[in-house]
Amino acid sequence: MKRILLLACLLSLPGLAQQPTRPPITGIAFARFYTTDPAAAQKFYGSTLGFERKETDGMWLYPVNHTQWIEVLTTPPPPQPNIRMAAVAFTTEDVVQLEHYLEAHNVKPDVPLKNGQFGVRDPEGNLVIFVQRNSEKLVATGLASPLATSTRIIHVGFIVTDRDKEDAFWQKILGFRPYWHGGPKDDSVDNWVSLQVPNGTDWLEYMLNAGPDPSLRQAGVMDHFSLGVSRMNDAVTALARNHCEGPNCTKTQMGRDGKVQLNLFDPDQTRVEFMEFAPTQEPCCSPFTGKHPTPGDQNN
Repeated sequence: MKRILLLACLLSLPGLAQQPTRPPITGIAFARFYTTDPAAAQKFYGSTLGFERKETDGMWLYPVNHTQWIEVLTTPPPPQPNIRMAAVAFTTEDVVQLEHYLEAHNVKPDVPLKNGQFGVRDPEGNLVIFVQRNSEKLVATGLASPLATSTRIIHVGFIVTDRDKEDAFWQKILGFRPYWHGGPKDDSVDNWVSLQVPNGTDWLEYMLNAGPDPSLRQAGVMDHFSLGVSRMNDAVTALARNHCEGPNCTKTQMGRDGKVQLNLFDPDQTRVEFMEFAPTQEPCCSPFTGKHPTPGDQNN
């Protein structure tokens, strides 16, 4: 009995009690953006990209598959004139345990846990939402849109100014893993840094060197999300079927990571990057260090 009491006393001391473990973080749940032109946003996300709109809690949801979606805020107006990204979100297998885990690492909730979601701020103030898998019923139970130009979000990216501080959060606390890094020139390899989720193939992309005051267009290029496709020609065909307007609808290019890309911009200059799942040539700057996504990954 004395031994049991002694063990209980020891476990109650600060630093000796068992720390909560991090539950799996399996992929991207959603990316959230402001719009200043709801009608034009609906035409872009609903008609051009071909996603079915759902409405809830003052925002529009566009399901991409049963666990991933795009969120568009029609109100309130954007708090900054040049920034449209409002949040990025990732799926976890146990949202309650993840909240406890982050609190144990002195990361306090900024958005309280409700309906299977809670939010924190990363070191640069970006809102990061964590979502219990299948908790968003409008998405989990919805039918796939026959006009969708993609069925998979494979990465999100946003402006980062202090890589070391962000690494302390994303890599050391959350367990994200290096995937690839590069830049527009072979000797500038730190413009884009990709980190895969701990338990999947989706990734987060640091967009470095944005400068102190990027324009709306510059910020929209960097604060973006990417739709995965097996073959870019299929995306081009789907965009043509959906009456995509402008030269960007067919303008494909080879990315520095060796993957074929196509870039579109929504009415608020947010970039949507279509990207093939796997590279077709060697990447510049650094090798890939993780598995490439596929259409049938666990996050679908």
